[in-house]
Amino acid sequence: MVHPLLSVGEGSDRDSALVVMTYRGAEPAKSTSKSKGKSKKASAFTIPPVAFVGKGITFDTGGISLKPPGGMGDMKWDMAGSAAVVGAMAALAGRKAKVNAVGVIALAENMPSGRATRPGDIIGSLSGQTIEVLNTDAEGRLVLADALWYTEDRFKPQFMIDLATLTGAIIVALGKEFGGMFADNDDLAHQLTDAGATVGEKVWRMPLDSAYDKMLNTDGADMKNIGGRDAGSATAAHFLKRFVRDVPWVHLDIAGMAWSSKTTPRTPKGGTGYGVRLLDQLVRDHYEK
Repeated sequence: MVHPLLSVGEGSDRDSALVVMTYRGAEPAKSTSKSKGKSKKASAFTIPPVAFVGKGITFDTGGISLKPPGGMGDMKWDMAGSAAVVGAMAALAGRKAKVNAVGVIALAENMPSGRATRPGDIIGSLSGQTIEVLNTDAEGRLVLADALWYTEDRFKPQFMIDLATLTGAIIVALGKEFGGMFADNDDLAHQLTDAGATVGEKVWRMPLDSAYDKMLNTDGADMKNIGGRDAGSATAAHFLKRFVRDVPWVHLDIAGMAWSSKTTPRTPKGGTGYGVRLLDQLVRDHYEK
Protein backbone atom coordinates (compact mmCIF):
# COMPACT_ATOMS: atom_id res chain seq x y z
CA MET A 1 0.00 0.00 0.00
CA VAL A 2 1.54 3.31 -1.10
CA HIS A 3 2.42 5.86 1.59
CA PRO A 4 1.27 9.52 1.64
CA LEU A 5 4.40 11.28 0.36
CA LEU A 6 4.73 8.87 -2.55
CA SER A 7 1.00 8.96 -3.18
CA VAL A 8 0.98 12.73 -3.67
CA GLY A 9 3.82 12.53 -6.20
CA GLU A 10 2.47 9.51 -8.10
CA GLY A 11 1.18 11.64 -10.98
CA SER A 12 4.46 13.46 -11.53
CA ASP A 13 7.49 12.49 -13.60
CA ARG A 14 9.60 13.84 -10.74
CA ASP A 15 10.20 11.63 -7.72
CA SER A 16 9.07 12.68 -4.26
CA ALA A 17 11.76 13.11 -1.62
CA LEU A 18 12.15 13.43 2.14
CA VAL A 19 15.12 15.66 2.94
CA VAL A 20 16.69 15.55 6.42
CA MET A 21 19.00 18.28 7.73
CA THR A 22 20.80 18.12 11.09
CA TYR A 23 22.67 20.84 12.95
CA ARG A 24 24.71 20.06 16.07
CA GLY A 25 25.42 23.26 17.95
CA ALA A 26 24.91 21.96 21.49
CA GLU A 27 26.80 18.68 21.30
CA PRO A 28 29.56 18.16 23.86
CA ALA A 29 33.15 17.95 22.64
CA LYS A 30 34.01 14.57 21.18
CA SER A 31 36.27 12.33 23.21
CA THR A 32 39.66 11.57 21.66
CA SER A 33 39.69 8.08 23.18
CA LYS A 34 38.64 5.15 21.10
CA SER A 35 35.05 4.16 21.70
CA LYS A 36 34.34 0.65 22.83
CA GLY A 37 31.58 -1.56 21.55
CA LYS A 38 29.08 -0.53 18.95
CA SER A 39 29.06 3.11 17.83
CA LYS A 40 25.91 5.16 18.10
CA LYS A 41 23.83 5.82 15.03
CA ALA A 42 24.97 8.86 13.09
CA SER A 43 21.54 10.41 13.65
CA ALA A 44 21.74 10.14 17.47
CA PHE A 45 21.95 13.34 19.52
CA THR A 46 23.41 13.53 23.02
CA ILE A 47 21.05 16.45 23.70
CA PRO A 48 17.60 16.11 22.08
CA PRO A 49 17.16 18.48 19.12
CA VAL A 50 14.41 20.90 18.30
CA ALA A 51 12.62 19.84 15.11
CA PHE A 52 11.10 21.78 12.23
CA VAL A 53 9.05 20.04 9.52
CA GLY A 54 8.03 21.69 6.25
CA LYS A 55 5.51 21.07 3.50
CA GLY A 56 7.28 21.22 0.16
CA ILE A 57 4.79 20.89 -2.69
CA THR A 58 7.00 22.17 -5.48
CA PHE A 59 3.93 22.78 -7.66
CA ASP A 60 0.31 22.05 -6.86
CA THR A 61 -2.19 21.49 -9.65
CA GLY A 62 -4.55 19.79 -7.20
CA GLY A 63 -3.92 16.43 -8.86
CA ILE A 64 -7.03 14.63 -10.10
CA SER A 65 -9.08 17.09 -7.99
CA LEU A 66 -7.79 19.76 -10.38
CA LYS A 67 -7.72 23.38 -9.23
CA PRO A 68 -9.45 26.05 -11.35
CA PRO A 69 -6.97 27.81 -13.67
CA GLY A 70 -7.33 31.22 -12.08
CA GLY A 71 -4.47 31.67 -9.62
CA MET A 72 -2.95 28.24 -10.23
CA GLY A 73 0.30 29.92 -11.22
CA ASP A 74 0.67 31.05 -7.63
CA MET A 75 1.09 27.45 -6.58
CA LYS A 76 4.81 27.69 -7.23
CA TRP A 77 5.03 28.94 -3.63
CA ASP A 78 3.25 25.94 -2.13
CA MET A 79 6.72 24.93 -0.93
CA ALA A 80 7.02 27.94 1.39
CA GLY A 81 6.85 25.80 4.54
CA SER A 82 9.84 23.74 3.48
CA ALA A 83 11.69 26.89 2.38
CA ALA A 84 11.18 28.36 5.85
CA VAL A 85 12.62 25.23 7.43
CA VAL A 86 15.69 25.37 5.18
CA GLY A 87 16.08 29.07 5.95
CA ALA A 88 15.77 28.54 9.70
CA MET A 89 18.36 25.78 9.67
CA ALA A 90 20.72 28.01 7.67
CA ALA A 91 20.13 30.87 10.13
CA LEU A 92 20.97 28.69 13.14
CA ALA A 93 24.09 27.33 11.50
CA GLY A 94 25.13 30.76 10.23
CA ARG A 95 25.19 32.29 13.70
CA LYS A 96 26.51 29.11 15.35
CA ALA A 97 23.49 28.78 17.61
CA LYS A 98 24.08 26.65 20.72
CA VAL A 99 21.29 24.20 19.94
CA ASN A 100 20.79 20.88 18.25
CA ALA A 101 18.23 21.12 15.45
CA VAL A 102 16.63 18.92 12.83
CA GLY A 103 14.91 20.12 9.68
CA VAL A 104 12.77 17.68 7.69
CA ILE A 105 11.09 18.70 4.44
CA ALA A 106 8.66 16.61 2.42
CA LEU A 107 8.95 17.37 -1.30
CA ALA A 108 6.50 16.33 -4.01
CA GLU A 109 4.87 17.66 -7.17
CA ASN A 110 1.09 17.19 -7.20
CA MET A 111 0.17 16.45 -10.82
CA PRO A 112 -2.68 14.66 -12.64
CA SER A 113 -1.86 11.65 -14.79
CA GLY A 114 -2.87 8.06 -15.34
CA ARG A 115 -0.70 7.10 -12.37
CA ALA A 116 -2.03 9.74 -9.99
CA THR A 117 -3.88 8.91 -6.78
CA ARG A 118 -7.65 9.06 -7.35
CA PRO A 119 -10.36 10.39 -5.06
CA GLY A 120 -11.61 7.40 -3.09
CA ASP A 121 -8.25 5.61 -2.97
CA ILE A 122 -7.08 4.31 0.40
CA ILE A 123 -3.40 4.64 1.24
CA GLY A 124 -1.20 3.57 4.13
CA SER A 125 1.25 5.53 6.27
CA LEU A 126 4.39 5.02 8.35
CA SER A 127 2.22 5.08 11.47
CA GLY A 128 0.21 2.10 10.26
CA GLN A 129 -2.96 4.21 10.00
CA THR A 130 -4.90 4.15 6.74
CA ILE A 131 -6.20 7.24 4.93
CA GLU A 132 -9.11 7.57 2.52
CA VAL A 133 -8.13 10.27 0.03
CA LEU A 134 -11.36 12.06 -0.88
CA ASN A 135 -9.70 15.17 -2.29
CA THR A 136 -6.26 15.01 -3.92
CA ASP A 137 -5.97 18.79 -3.51
CA ALA A 138 -5.73 18.26 0.26
CA GLU A 139 -2.23 16.94 -0.32
CA GLY A 140 -0.08 18.99 2.04
CA ARG A 141 -1.36 17.20 5.11
CA LEU A 142 -0.54 13.89 3.43
CA VAL A 143 3.14 14.66 2.86
CA LEU A 144 3.42 16.04 6.40
CA ALA A 145 1.85 12.94 7.95
CA ASP A 146 4.79 10.66 7.29
CA ALA A 147 7.31 13.49 7.82
CA LEU A 148 6.00 14.18 11.33
CA TRP A 149 5.87 10.51 12.26
CA TYR A 150 9.38 9.92 10.89
CA THR A 151 10.84 12.95 12.68
CA GLU A 152 9.47 11.98 16.07
CA ASP A 153 10.36 8.31 15.67
CA ARG A 154 13.94 8.89 14.53
CA PHE A 155 15.05 11.94 16.51
CA LYS A 156 12.90 12.04 19.69
CA PRO A 157 12.98 15.86 19.60
CA GLN A 158 12.18 18.34 22.37
CA PHE A 159 9.28 19.55 20.22
CA MET A 160 8.10 19.61 16.62
CA ILE A 161 6.85 22.62 14.68
CA ASP A 162 5.49 22.12 11.20
CA LEU A 163 5.00 24.93 8.69
CA ALA A 164 2.73 24.64 5.69
CA THR A 165 0.74 26.66 3.20
CA LEU A 166 -2.01 24.25 4.12
CA THR A 167 -5.48 25.78 3.70
CA GLY A 168 -7.22 28.65 1.99
CA ALA A 169 -9.56 28.65 4.97
CA ILE A 170 -6.87 30.20 7.17
CA ILE A 171 -6.70 33.17 4.81
CA VAL A 172 -10.45 33.61 5.13
CA ALA A 173 -10.08 33.55 8.92
CA LEU A 174 -6.95 35.65 9.43
CA GLY A 175 -6.19 37.37 6.14
CA LYS A 176 -2.53 38.12 5.57
CA GLU A 177 -1.80 39.54 9.01
CA PHE A 178 -1.24 36.40 11.11
CA GLY A 179 -0.08 32.85 10.66
CA GLY A 180 -2.58 30.37 12.08
CA MET A 181 -1.16 28.46 15.04
CA PHE A 182 -2.58 25.17 16.31
CA ALA A 183 -0.76 23.98 19.42
CA ASP A 184 -1.11 21.08 21.83
CA ASN A 185 1.30 22.70 24.31
CA ASP A 186 0.58 26.03 26.01
CA ASP A 187 4.20 26.87 26.85
CA LEU A 188 5.38 26.39 23.27
CA ALA A 189 2.40 28.38 21.96
CA HIS A 190 3.22 31.30 24.26
CA GLN A 191 6.88 31.19 23.28
CA LEU A 192 6.00 31.34 19.59
CA THR A 193 3.54 34.17 20.12
CA ASP A 194 6.20 36.23 21.90
CA ALA A 195 8.85 35.42 19.28
CA GLY A 196 6.46 36.44 16.49
CA ALA A 197 5.74 39.77 18.17
CA THR A 198 9.48 40.42 18.51
CA VAL A 199 10.35 39.83 14.84
CA GLY A 200 7.09 40.94 13.21
CA GLU A 201 5.99 37.46 12.12
CA LYS A 202 2.77 37.30 14.07
CA VAL A 203 0.84 34.14 14.94
CA TRP A 204 -2.72 33.72 16.19
CA ARG A 205 -3.71 30.64 18.16
CA MET A 206 -6.59 28.67 16.68
CA PRO A 207 -8.66 25.98 18.42
CA LEU A 208 -8.00 22.27 18.68
CA ASP A 209 -11.06 20.31 19.80
CA SER A 210 -12.22 16.70 19.65
CA ALA A 211 -15.31 17.77 17.70
CA TYR A 212 -13.07 18.74 14.78
CA ASP A 213 -11.16 15.48 15.05
CA LYS A 214 -14.38 13.45 14.75
CA MET A 215 -15.08 15.11 11.41
CA LEU A 216 -12.21 13.06 9.95
CA ASN A 217 -13.75 9.67 10.80
CA THR A 218 -14.79 7.45 7.91
CA ASP A 219 -16.00 3.88 7.45
CA GLY A 220 -13.43 2.83 4.86
CA ALA A 221 -10.20 3.71 6.69
CA ASP A 222 -8.79 5.07 9.92
CA MET A 223 -9.45 8.60 8.65
CA LYS A 224 -10.27 10.65 5.58
CA ASN A 225 -8.07 13.48 4.40
CA ILE A 226 -10.77 16.18 4.51
CA GLY A 227 -13.37 16.99 7.12
CA GLY A 228 -15.85 18.87 4.96
CA ARG A 229 -16.47 22.54 4.25
CA ASP A 230 -16.71 23.70 7.86
CA ALA A 231 -13.60 24.46 9.94
CA GLY A 232 -11.24 23.46 7.15
CA SER A 233 -8.08 24.69 8.88
CA ALA A 234 -8.98 23.03 12.18
CA THR A 235 -9.76 19.65 10.65
CA ALA A 236 -6.50 19.83 8.68
CA ALA A 237 -4.63 20.48 11.94
CA HIS A 238 -6.36 17.53 13.59
CA PHE A 239 -5.38 15.33 10.67
CA LEU A 240 -1.74 16.19 11.39
CA LYS A 241 -2.23 15.70 15.11
CA ARG A 242 -3.06 12.05 14.47
CA PHE A 243 0.57 11.58 13.41
CA VAL A 244 2.08 13.14 16.54
CA ARG A 245 2.48 11.10 19.70
CA ASP A 246 4.48 12.13 22.75
CA VAL A 247 6.22 15.44 21.99
CA PRO A 248 4.94 19.02 22.17
CA TRP A 249 3.75 20.02 18.71
CA VAL A 250 2.67 23.15 16.86
CA HIS A 251 1.22 23.41 13.38
CA LEU A 252 1.64 26.77 11.62
CA ASP A 253 -0.70 27.30 8.67
CA ILE A 254 1.12 30.02 6.75
CA ALA A 255 -0.97 30.11 3.57
CA GLY A 256 -1.70 33.81 4.00
CA MET A 257 1.84 34.77 4.96
CA ALA A 258 4.12 33.11 2.42
CA TRP A 259 3.68 35.57 -0.45
CA SER A 260 3.16 39.33 -0.58
CA SER A 261 1.84 41.37 -3.49
CA LYS A 262 3.58 44.48 -2.16
CA THR A 263 6.87 45.49 -0.60
CA THR A 264 6.84 45.80 3.19
CA PRO A 265 9.40 47.27 5.61
CA ARG A 266 10.79 43.77 6.18
CA THR A 267 10.47 42.00 2.84
CA PRO A 268 10.33 42.83 -0.86
CA LYS A 269 7.33 41.93 -3.02
CA GLY A 270 7.10 38.18 -3.58
CA GLY A 271 8.16 35.39 -1.25
CA THR A 272 8.32 36.66 2.32
CA GLY A 273 10.41 34.00 4.02
CA TYR A 274 7.82 33.98 6.79
CA GLY A 275 8.84 31.59 9.54
CA VAL A 276 12.62 31.93 9.33
CA ARG A 277 12.88 34.85 11.77
CA LEU A 278 10.13 33.34 13.91
CA LEU A 279 11.87 30.01 14.43
CA ASP A 280 15.29 31.58 14.88
CA GLN A 281 13.94 33.94 17.55
CA LEU A 282 12.17 31.10 19.33
CA VAL A 283 15.44 29.19 19.60
CA ARG A 284 17.38 32.31 20.57
CA ASP A 285 14.94 33.12 23.39
CA HIS A 286 14.41 29.69 24.91
CA TYR A 287 16.43 26.77 23.56
CA GLU A 288 20.10 27.65 23.32
CA LYS A 289 22.44 26.07 25.86
